[in-house]
Amino acid sequence: MRGNSFGKMLSITSFGESHGPAIGVVVDGVPSNLSFSYDDLREELKKRAPGRIDGTSERKEVDTPEILSGIFEGKTLGTPIAVIIKNNDQRSEDYHHLKNTFRPGHADETTMIKYGIRDHRGGGRSSGRETIARVVGGYFASLIIRDVSIKAYIKSMGPFNINNNTNEDTDAILNNSLGDYHYPDQSKWDEIKEYLLKLKQNGESVGGSVGVIIDNPPKGLGEPVFDKLKADIAKAMLSIGGATAISFTQNLTKTAGIAGGISNGERILFEVTFKAPATTGESARKGRHDPTILVRVILVIESMIKLVLADHYLRQLAYANFKA
Repeated sequence: MRGNSFGKMLSITSFGESHGPAIGVVVDGVPSNLSFSYDDLREELKKRAPGRIDGTSERKEVDTPEILSGIFEGKTLGTPIAVIIKNNDQRSEDYHHLKNTFRPGHADETTMIKYGIRDHRGGGRSSGRETIARVVGGYFASLIIRDVSIKAYIKSMGPFNINNNTNEDTDAILNNSLGDYHYPDQSKWDEIKEYLLKLKQNGESVGGSVGVIIDNPPKGLGEPVFDKLKADIAKAMLSIGGATAISFTQNLTKTAGIAGGISNGERILFEVTFKAPATTGESARKGRHDPTILVRVILVIESMIKLVLADHYLRQLAYANFKA
């Protein structure tokens, strides 16, 4: 096993490299006869696409999904769903100088240690572009858990910090637009834009944290001991490049929505910490790098949570429908 699959009853297997022909995913376990919207899937991918927001990577990708299997006449077939997204705006020459050089803070050296070979163009499998597969999987997971609301937002980044310590604060985040920069305080949006543009111009980067709200989760999700819902959420979050820590919150609800590793139907709150991107200085100014992962990781976080919840929901249905 090479760690390219995630989930049990609902699973994704991602494939492809950042500068290869395409990134792809096989989504397995999606029930049959669910209504599929190509336009909705494409809109989800547009939210993650590079080159859309000032202060982030200038790489331009349309990220048009191609459905290879598992969909017929607008319905899921219950069979594996294969989707590819072609890479159209590679600038592999930007990475030629790295062919025999390992970048500090990246997976270049450890990939070579493990496999004895690597694709130095854009980081290969360790590139953030791999997260396209997670967004596709998250879309199909959302067809299974339609009544769940999931919202991630930037909680702290450089001089910007949100302290949401009441239920009213959390309600406001759930119900209001967060803008392109996914920050609850609209009065700071222009400042964030200028801050990121300045970081990019100076070849600097910044880390921070993302707050996450799961509202109206189904009851009974998660299993005792090794498959606790909290444990699977943590694995999903820490599988995202740049994630360094996760902390579940209990100050807004009595149990933070999970007790004994099993959901009780209450709101689930947690925070994920991300390091600053390692590419800085002249390399950052020459290339098409994000000065922070926080802005574009929001959708990836939400997608991974959808996958975890949908997987556990299908498992719980299997328990509930079993007749002795």
